Amino acid sequence: MNNRTPGWLGFLSLVTFSALMAAPLLWLVLTSLKTPEQMASEPYSWWPSPIRWQNYSDAVTAIPFFRYLANTLILCVGNVVGTLISCSLAAYAFARLRWPGRDVLFAVLIATMLLPWQVTMVPRFLVIRELGLYDTLGALIVPKFLGEAFYIFLLRQFFLTVPQSLIDAARLDGCSEVGILMRVMLPLCKPALLTVGLLEFVATWNDYGGPLLYLNDPERFPLAYGLEQFISSHSSELNLLLAAAVLFTLPIALLFAVLQRAFLSGIATTGMKG
Repeated sequence: MNNRTPGWLGFLSLVTFSALMAAPLLWLVLTSLKTPEQMASEPYSWWPSPIRWQNYSDAVTAIPFFRYLANTLILCVGNVVGTLISCSLAAYAFARLRWPGRDVLFAVLIATMLLPWQVTMVPRFLVIRELGLYDTLGALIVPKFLGEAFYIFLLRQFFLTVPQSLIDAARLDGCSEVGILMRVMLPLCKPALLTVGLLEFVATWNDYGGPLLYLNDPERFPLAYGLEQFISSHSSELNLLLAAAVLFTLPIALLFAVLQRAFLSGIATTGMKG
């Protein structure tokens, strides 16, 4: 009995902690289904009475929700593709190719992770403007094709776990470095690629600073920026605000629920070898 006590205590602690973490999300969903009258008379009650599903249709029609959603999906797909292409190429070069200054340049790359986004905000804006990309979705997509330090580091760590014998065998068969990357490395590194893709998808979905800096036309706003506009214009309608927040959060929650096993596997494996 004594041997089982710590296990039960650990299980109880996990359940309690999970319930505390889930409580705000549960309150968000339930409150989004309340009527304005109940919000005013019973602001601290949990259960909606009656349940008002119309809040969601009102939230969708109050702003051009589907246009914002389309812009967000375009950004997410473009950024994920750009990130996977550029970061996998750079990671393979740092992990498996030998060239002068590789380690020094990699150290510089890691050092850039310490720089906050605000430090490079003005130079990036000037470059984007000179390229003629200002107020276009390309201003947020094109930079992703130039690589990102954290994802390069993550993929490099995974590439280092691939046995060198497989790469040497491919080279003996006459395979080029690009061919090795495409036919050997990437098929073996699907968990890491999925992890990077999911992280970038979530980062793009939640990005507010980028659209605020580079976009001016409301026709090109993504959901994150559109939600802020919705909050400004409907600040007194809390039930609609929460319904919009649920609609914004739901796709990411479902995506993580579906890909959670592969995501956790990719995160765990990237730390196997330094």
